[in-house]
Amino acid sequence: MKVPFYKMQGAGNDFILIDNQKQKFSSEQLAIFSARVCTRRISVGADTLIAIENAREDGDFYARFFNADGSEAEMCGNGARCVARWAYETGVAKDKMVIETIAGNVPAERLDTRTYRVQLNSPTVFEADKQLLVGGKEVSIDYVELGNPGIPHLVVHIPDLAMTELETIIEFAKKLRNHSAFEKGANVNFYDILSDQTVVERTYERGVEDFTLACGTGTGSTAYALTKKGLIATDPVVIEVLGGQLKVNVVNEELYLIGDTNIVAEGTILDEDLA
Repeated sequence: MKVPFYKMQGAGNDFILIDNQKQKFSSEQLAIFSARVCTRRISVGADTLIAIENAREDGDFYARFFNADGSEAEMCGNGARCVARWAYETGVAKDKMVIETIAGNVPAERLDTRTYRVQLNSPTVFEADKQLLVGGKEVSIDYVELGNPGIPHLVVHIPDLAMTELETIIEFAKKLRNHSAFEKGANVNFYDILSDQTVVERTYERGVEDFTLACGTGTGSTAYALTKKGLIATDPVVIEVLGGQLKVNVVNEELYLIGDTNIVAEGTILDEDLA
């Protein structure tokens, strides 16, 4: 098997991108393929596989996002930014484009050589200060869904998050991610607000089942919840993630994710165990 690919990352959120217009993999094949090639050490390694397909409506093309466990995600914000960079660099689209996804259309724009902005799917559900019973204790969370079908996110405050070792909160993250209150499970975004209004964020992603260096839709959901609750008033909202810095413009019900992209490699996947 020989599959041309790009390896890209945005704020440390890394992706394997393939052109499925040429490969024509079925959904079942994409699930198997992603679970293999996203596995670090034994294959290329990434958080997510992105498969580009023909547009189904009036967008420039369709993008599908498969997690490292083979499950298909509704959308990925940092992935969409990287897709936009790929589309511009390869001549698939111009500096402004519309990416079709399961969760809806995602407008994207090139700001400079490496900086791209995407309009995330708008919030369709927002529940502030929702009370959950976790491990016998009441926990207050904000719940946000982006798009339709919705991408589920929890926004949870942890004081001194920047100084908190992730291994001390990973079991808490797992309980929240798999909480029975959420039919599809949920991504978990822990946050803290610094004195200069910068937000520190750490995201535990479903499908990856671990903390990742960044999560675009999680960052958008966090910025939205904190803005709606009046806890943050800056524009854009500046969010420090493990992989760097992201910015979010919150304009009423519209969310714009801005950040760096990086083309890491271009080549051919030859993984013999996929034959």
